Amino acid sequence: MPLIDTYRNNITKKKAELAKLSQDRSRESSKIAAQQQKITSAKKAAMSTKSLQTVKSKSNEIERAEKEISSIYKKIADYDAKIAKKEKEISDEEKKYHAEEVRETKKRAELEKKRLQESSRDMQKINNTLIQHSRTQNEIKQAIVDLQSIPEKITVLFLASNPDGTDSLKLDEEARTIKEMIRSAEYRDSVEFVTRWAVRASDVLTEINEVNPDVVHFSGHGTESDELILQNSDGSIKYVRKEAIASAISTVSDKVRLVFFNTCFSYGQAESIVEYIDSAIGMAARIGDVASRVFAARFYSSISFGKSLQISFNQAKAELLLEDIPEEDTPQLCLKDGIDANEVYIVRPL
Repeated sequence: MPLIDTYRNNITKKKAELAKLSQDRSRESSKIAAQQQKITSAKKAAMSTKSLQTVKSKSNEIERAEKEISSIYKKIADYDAKIAKKEKEISDEEKKYHAEEVRETKKRAELEKKRLQESSRDMQKINNTLIQHSRTQNEIKQAIVDLQSIPEKITVLFLASNPDGTDSLKLDEEARTIKEMIRSAEYRDSVEFVTRWAVRASDVLTEINEVNPDVVHFSGHGTESDELILQNSDGSIKYVRKEAIASAISTVSDKVRLVFFNTCFSYGQAESIVEYIDSAIGMAARIGDVASRVFAARFYSSISFGKSLQISFNQAKAELLLEDIPEEDTPQLCLKDGIDANEVYIVRPL
Protein backbone atom coordinates (compact mmCIF):
# COMPACT_ATOMS: atom_id res chain seq x y z
CA MET A 1 0.00 0.00 0.00
CA PRO A 2 1.38 3.47 -0.85
CA LEU A 3 2.52 5.51 2.16
CA ILE A 4 0.02 8.26 1.48
CA ASP A 5 -2.83 5.74 1.79
CA THR A 6 -1.33 4.44 5.04
CA TYR A 7 -1.20 7.97 6.46
CA ARG A 8 -4.73 8.69 5.29
CA ASN A 9 -6.02 5.52 6.96
CA ASN A 10 -4.13 6.36 10.15
CA ILE A 11 -5.67 9.84 10.23
CA THR A 12 -9.16 8.41 9.72
CA LYS A 13 -8.60 5.80 12.44
CA LYS A 14 -7.16 8.28 14.96
CA LYS A 15 -9.95 10.80 14.31
CA ALA A 16 -12.45 8.04 15.07
CA GLU A 17 -10.55 7.28 18.30
CA LEU A 18 -10.53 11.02 19.13
CA ALA A 19 -14.27 11.22 18.58
CA LYS A 20 -14.81 8.28 20.97
CA LEU A 21 -12.58 9.89 23.62
CA SER A 22 -14.52 13.13 23.26
CA GLN A 23 -17.79 11.26 23.66
CA ASP A 24 -16.50 9.44 26.73
CA ARG A 25 -15.33 12.74 28.24
CA SER A 26 -18.69 14.33 27.59
CA ARG A 27 -20.40 11.39 29.21
CA GLU A 28 -18.24 11.77 32.32
CA SER A 29 -18.79 15.52 32.38
CA SER A 30 -22.54 15.01 32.33
CA LYS A 31 -22.30 13.02 35.62
CA ILE A 32 -21.05 16.08 37.55
CA ALA A 33 -24.40 17.84 37.44
CA ALA A 34 -26.16 14.85 38.99
CA GLN A 35 -23.64 14.70 41.83
CA GLN A 36 -23.86 18.43 42.39
CA GLN A 37 -27.65 18.10 42.57
CA LYS A 38 -27.23 15.43 45.23
CA ILE A 39 -24.98 17.76 47.24
CA THR A 40 -27.45 20.63 46.95
CA SER A 41 -30.38 18.45 48.02
CA ALA A 42 -28.41 16.93 50.92
CA LYS A 43 -27.38 20.38 52.16
CA LYS A 44 -30.98 21.64 52.14
CA ALA A 45 -32.14 18.54 53.94
CA ALA A 46 -29.40 18.89 56.56
CA MET A 47 -30.20 22.54 57.14
CA SER A 48 -33.94 21.95 57.51
CA THR A 49 -33.72 19.11 60.08
CA LYS A 50 -33.00 19.12 63.77
CA SER A 51 -32.11 15.45 63.80
CA LEU A 52 -28.45 14.81 64.32
CA GLN A 53 -28.86 11.45 62.69
CA THR A 54 -30.29 13.04 59.53
CA VAL A 55 -27.56 15.69 59.48
CA LYS A 56 -24.92 13.03 59.79
CA SER A 57 -26.57 10.97 56.98
CA LYS A 58 -26.77 13.97 54.70
CA SER A 59 -23.15 14.89 55.42
CA ASN A 60 -22.13 11.40 54.35
CA GLU A 61 -24.14 11.81 51.12
CA ILE A 62 -22.42 15.11 50.45
CA GLU A 63 -18.99 13.55 51.06
CA ARG A 64 -19.72 10.63 48.74
CA ALA A 65 -20.97 13.02 46.02
CA GLU A 66 -17.88 15.20 46.35
CA LYS A 67 -15.66 12.14 46.11
CA GLU A 68 -17.57 11.04 43.01
CA ILE A 69 -17.14 14.51 41.49
CA SER A 70 -13.43 14.39 42.26
CA SER A 71 -13.22 10.97 40.59
CA ILE A 72 -15.10 12.30 37.57
CA TYR A 73 -12.72 15.26 37.24
CA LYS A 74 -9.81 12.87 37.43
CA LYS A 75 -11.31 10.78 34.62
CA ILE A 76 -11.97 13.93 32.63
CA ALA A 77 -8.32 14.94 33.11
CA ASP A 78 -7.27 11.51 31.85
CA TYR A 79 -9.54 11.93 28.85
CA ASP A 80 -8.12 15.40 28.22
CA ALA A 81 -4.59 13.98 28.26
CA LYS A 82 -5.60 11.18 25.92
CA ILE A 83 -7.43 13.67 23.67
CA ALA A 84 -4.38 15.97 23.59
CA LYS A 85 -2.15 13.00 22.78
CA LYS A 86 -4.53 11.80 20.06
CA GLU A 87 -4.74 15.29 18.56
CA LYS A 88 -0.95 15.41 18.43
CA GLU A 89 -0.87 11.98 16.78
CA ILE A 90 -3.41 13.21 14.24
CA SER A 91 -1.33 16.35 13.65
CA ASP A 92 1.80 14.25 13.14
CA GLU A 93 -0.01 11.93 10.74
CA GLU A 94 -1.41 14.91 8.85
CA LYS A 95 2.09 16.38 8.52
CA LYS A 96 3.31 13.03 7.19
CA TYR A 97 0.32 12.89 4.90
CA HIS A 98 0.90 16.39 3.50
CA ALA A 99 4.64 15.77 3.13
CA GLU A 100 3.93 12.54 1.28
CA GLU A 101 1.30 14.33 -0.78
CA VAL A 102 3.93 16.91 -1.78
CA ARG A 103 6.35 14.11 -2.67
CA GLU A 104 3.65 12.31 -4.64
CA THR A 105 2.73 15.52 -6.45
CA LYS A 106 6.39 16.18 -7.24
CA LYS A 107 6.85 12.58 -8.33
CA ARG A 108 3.78 12.78 -10.58
CA ALA A 109 5.09 16.05 -12.02
CA GLU A 110 8.49 14.47 -12.70
CA LEU A 111 6.84 11.42 -14.26
CA GLU A 112 4.65 13.68 -16.38
CA LYS A 113 7.70 15.70 -17.38
CA LYS A 114 9.53 12.48 -18.27
CA ARG A 115 6.48 11.23 -20.18
CA LEU A 116 6.29 14.47 -22.13
CA GLN A 117 10.03 14.31 -22.86
CA GLU A 118 9.71 10.70 -24.02
CA SER A 119 6.67 11.64 -26.06
CA SER A 120 8.63 14.52 -27.56
CA ARG A 121 11.54 12.19 -28.38
CA ASP A 122 9.13 9.67 -29.88
CA MET A 123 7.53 12.40 -31.97
CA GLN A 124 10.98 13.57 -33.05
CA LYS A 125 11.86 10.01 -34.03
CA ILE A 126 8.63 9.76 -35.97
CA ASN A 127 9.31 13.11 -37.64
CA ASN A 128 12.87 12.03 -38.45
CA THR A 129 11.54 8.76 -39.85
CA LEU A 130 9.00 10.65 -41.94
CA ILE A 131 11.70 13.05 -43.13
CA GLN A 132 14.00 10.13 -43.95
CA HIS A 133 11.13 8.34 -45.67
CA SER A 134 10.37 11.47 -47.67
CA ARG A 135 14.06 11.88 -48.51
CA THR A 136 14.26 8.22 -49.55
CA GLN A 137 11.13 8.61 -51.66
CA ASN A 138 12.63 11.69 -53.31
CA GLU A 139 15.89 9.82 -53.92
CA ILE A 140 13.94 6.94 -55.44
CA LYS A 141 11.97 9.35 -57.61
CA GLN A 142 15.18 11.07 -58.66
CA ALA A 143 16.81 7.71 -59.37
CA ILE A 144 13.82 6.79 -61.53
CA VAL A 145 14.09 10.13 -63.33
CA ASP A 146 17.83 9.59 -63.79
CA LEU A 147 17.27 6.07 -65.12
CA GLN A 148 14.56 7.33 -67.44
CA SER A 149 17.01 9.87 -68.78
CA ILE A 150 19.30 7.02 -69.87
CA PRO A 151 18.44 6.04 -73.46
CA GLU A 152 16.88 2.63 -73.98
CA LYS A 153 19.55 1.96 -76.57
CA ILE A 154 23.06 3.38 -76.78
CA THR A 155 25.60 3.44 -79.59
CA VAL A 156 29.31 2.83 -79.16
CA LEU A 157 31.41 4.25 -81.99
CA PHE A 158 34.67 2.33 -82.31
CA LEU A 159 37.27 4.42 -84.19
CA ALA A 160 40.38 2.42 -85.11
CA SER A 161 43.59 3.66 -86.66
CA ASN A 162 46.88 1.83 -87.19
CA PRO A 163 48.87 3.99 -89.69
CA ASP A 164 51.90 2.86 -91.63
CA GLY A 165 55.05 3.25 -89.60
CA THR A 166 53.44 2.29 -86.28
CA ASP A 167 53.50 -1.03 -84.46
CA SER A 168 50.88 -3.37 -85.84
CA LEU A 169 47.99 -3.79 -83.40
CA LYS A 170 45.26 -6.42 -83.43
CA LEU A 171 42.51 -3.82 -83.52
CA ASP A 172 40.13 -6.11 -85.37
CA GLU A 173 40.53 -8.68 -82.61
CA GLU A 174 39.83 -5.99 -80.00
CA ALA A 175 36.62 -4.98 -81.80
CA ARG A 176 35.54 -8.61 -82.22
CA THR A 177 36.17 -9.39 -78.54
CA ILE A 178 34.22 -6.34 -77.41
CA LYS A 179 31.31 -7.24 -79.67
CA GLU A 180 31.28 -10.83 -78.37
CA MET A 181 31.29 -9.66 -74.76
CA ILE A 182 28.42 -7.28 -75.45
CA ARG A 183 26.43 -10.06 -77.15
CA SER A 184 26.81 -12.27 -74.06
CA ALA A 185 25.62 -9.50 -71.69
CA GLU A 186 22.15 -9.17 -70.18
CA TYR A 187 21.24 -5.98 -72.01
CA ARG A 188 22.94 -6.77 -75.31
CA ASP A 189 19.95 -5.48 -77.26
CA SER A 190 20.46 -2.07 -75.67
CA VAL A 191 23.94 -1.63 -77.14
CA GLU A 192 24.79 -1.01 -80.78
CA PHE A 193 28.47 -1.40 -81.56
CA VAL A 194 29.57 0.50 -84.69
CA THR A 195 33.13 0.18 -86.04
CA ARG A 196 35.09 2.49 -88.32
CA TRP A 197 38.57 1.60 -89.62
CA ALA A 198 41.63 3.46 -90.82
CA VAL A 199 40.25 6.62 -89.29
CA ARG A 200 41.72 9.89 -90.48
CA ALA A 201 41.61 13.16 -88.53
CA SER A 202 38.96 14.50 -90.88
CA ASP A 203 36.84 11.39 -90.27
CA VAL A 204 36.33 12.01 -86.57
CA LEU A 205 33.78 14.79 -86.97
CA THR A 206 32.06 13.08 -89.89
CA GLU A 207 31.66 9.74 -88.10
CA ILE A 208 30.40 11.30 -84.88
CA ASN A 209 27.90 13.43 -86.81
CA GLU A 210 26.72 10.43 -88.77
CA VAL A 211 26.49 7.90 -85.93
CA ASN A 212 25.59 10.32 -83.08
CA PRO A 213 27.08 7.95 -80.47
CA ASP A 214 26.78 7.85 -76.70
CA VAL A 215 30.30 6.45 -76.35
CA VAL A 216 33.29 7.24 -78.56
CA HIS A 217 36.10 4.68 -78.43
CA PHE A 218 39.52 5.44 -79.91
CA SER A 219 41.68 2.39 -80.51
CA GLY A 220 45.24 2.63 -81.75
CA HIS A 221 48.34 4.59 -80.77
CA GLY A 222 49.18 7.63 -78.66
CA THR A 223 52.33 9.54 -77.87
CA GLU A 224 53.98 10.60 -74.63
CA SER A 225 53.19 14.22 -75.57
CA ASP A 226 49.45 13.58 -75.27
CA GLU A 227 48.87 13.21 -79.01
CA LEU A 228 46.49 10.76 -80.63
CA ILE A 229 47.92 9.01 -83.72
CA LEU A 230 45.48 8.84 -86.62
CA GLN A 231 46.41 8.72 -90.28
CA ASN A 232 46.48 10.80 -93.40
CA SER A 233 44.67 9.84 -96.57
CA ASP A 234 47.84 8.10 -97.81
CA GLY A 235 48.02 5.97 -94.67
CA SER A 236 50.86 7.91 -93.08
CA ILE A 237 50.95 9.10 -89.50
CA LYS A 238 48.86 12.10 -88.41
CA TYR A 239 49.48 13.48 -84.91
CA VAL A 240 46.39 15.04 -83.32
CA ARG A 241 46.76 17.18 -80.21
CA LYS A 242 44.52 16.53 -77.21
CA GLU A 243 43.05 20.02 -77.51
CA ALA A 244 41.89 19.24 -81.04
CA ILE A 245 40.17 16.03 -79.97
CA ALA A 246 38.48 17.75 -77.02
CA SER A 247 37.30 20.57 -79.24
CA ALA A 248 35.96 18.16 -81.84
CA ILE A 249 33.97 16.11 -79.33
CA SER A 250 32.54 19.20 -77.63
CA THR A 251 31.27 20.75 -80.86
CA VAL A 252 29.66 17.83 -82.64
CA SER A 253 27.41 16.19 -80.08
CA ASP A 254 25.89 16.86 -76.67
CA LYS A 255 24.91 13.19 -76.50
CA VAL A 256 28.38 11.76 -75.91
CA ARG A 257 28.70 10.63 -72.28
CA LEU A 258 32.01 8.80 -72.40
CA VAL A 259 35.16 8.90 -74.50
CA PHE A 260 37.40 5.83 -74.18
CA PHE A 261 41.00 6.38 -75.30
CA ASN A 262 42.33 2.84 -75.61
CA THR A 263 45.72 4.18 -76.66
CA CYS A 264 49.07 4.60 -74.95
CA PHE A 265 49.77 7.77 -72.96
CA SER A 266 46.19 9.04 -73.30
CA TYR A 267 45.52 10.12 -69.72
CA GLY A 268 46.15 13.77 -70.64
CA GLN A 269 43.59 13.51 -73.44
CA ALA A 270 41.00 11.98 -71.07
CA GLU A 271 41.69 14.64 -68.45
CA SER A 272 41.33 17.40 -71.02
CA ILE A 273 38.10 16.16 -72.52
CA VAL A 274 36.12 15.97 -69.25
CA GLU A 275 35.92 19.74 -69.38
CA TYR A 276 33.23 19.12 -71.99
CA ILE A 277 31.69 15.70 -71.28
CA ASP A 278 30.91 13.70 -68.14
CA SER A 279 33.58 11.01 -68.27
CA ALA A 280 36.60 9.65 -70.08
CA ILE A 281 39.05 6.79 -69.79
CA GLY A 282 42.71 7.16 -70.68
CA MET A 283 45.97 5.31 -70.16
CA ALA A 284 48.59 6.69 -67.77
CA ALA A 285 51.44 4.93 -69.60
CA ARG A 286 52.12 2.54 -72.41
CA ILE A 287 49.63 -0.34 -72.47
CA GLY A 288 50.09 -3.70 -74.13
CA ASP A 289 47.92 -4.92 -76.98
CA VAL A 290 46.51 -7.81 -74.91
CA ALA A 291 45.92 -5.66 -71.83
CA SER A 292 44.03 -2.99 -73.80
CA ARG A 293 41.86 -5.67 -75.44
CA VAL A 294 41.08 -7.51 -72.16
CA PHE A 295 40.35 -4.29 -70.27
CA ALA A 296 38.05 -2.85 -72.95
CA ALA A 297 36.13 -6.09 -73.49
CA ARG A 298 35.35 -6.49 -69.80
CA PHE A 299 34.44 -2.82 -69.44
CA TYR A 300 31.83 -2.95 -72.21
CA SER A 301 30.56 -6.26 -70.91
CA SER A 302 29.97 -4.73 -67.48
CA ILE A 303 28.14 -1.64 -68.70
CA SER A 304 26.05 -3.95 -70.91
CA PHE A 305 25.02 -5.79 -67.74
CA GLY A 306 23.67 -2.48 -66.43
CA LYS A 307 26.55 -1.82 -64.04
CA SER A 308 27.54 1.70 -63.06
CA LEU A 309 30.51 3.40 -64.67
CA GLN A 310 32.60 2.98 -61.52
CA ILE A 311 31.79 -0.72 -61.10
CA SER A 312 32.41 -1.37 -64.79
CA PHE A 313 35.79 0.37 -64.58
CA ASN A 314 36.71 -1.58 -61.43
CA GLN A 315 35.65 -4.89 -62.96
CA ALA A 316 37.73 -4.19 -66.07
CA LYS A 317 40.80 -3.58 -63.88
CA ALA A 318 40.02 -6.75 -61.92
CA GLU A 319 39.91 -8.69 -65.21
CA LEU A 320 43.53 -7.70 -65.87
CA LEU A 321 44.51 -9.17 -62.49
CA LEU A 322 42.51 -12.34 -63.17
CA GLU A 323 44.33 -12.73 -66.48
CA ASP A 324 47.65 -12.14 -64.70
CA ILE A 325 48.33 -8.99 -66.72
CA PRO A 326 50.18 -6.56 -64.39
CA GLU A 327 48.86 -3.38 -65.99
CA GLU A 328 45.81 -2.72 -63.80
CA ASP A 329 47.12 0.71 -62.77
CA THR A 330 47.49 1.95 -66.33
CA PRO A 331 43.80 2.70 -67.11
CA GLN A 332 42.53 5.88 -65.45
CA LEU A 333 38.97 7.16 -65.09
CA CYS A 334 38.45 10.92 -65.40
CA LEU A 335 35.23 12.72 -64.45
CA LYS A 336 33.79 16.18 -64.90
CA ASP A 337 33.47 18.13 -61.63
CA GLY A 338 30.37 17.06 -59.72
CA ILE A 339 30.00 13.69 -61.44
CA ASP A 340 29.90 10.55 -59.28
CA ALA A 341 30.89 7.48 -61.28
CA ASN A 342 28.87 5.29 -58.90
CA GLU A 343 25.71 7.06 -60.07
CA VAL A 344 26.52 7.05 -63.79
CA TYR A 345 24.90 4.31 -65.88
CA ILE A 346 25.63 4.16 -69.59
CA VAL A 347 23.17 1.33 -70.22
CA ARG A 348 19.80 1.46 -68.45
CA PRO A 349 19.43 -1.44 -65.96
CA LEU A 350 15.89 -2.62 -66.64
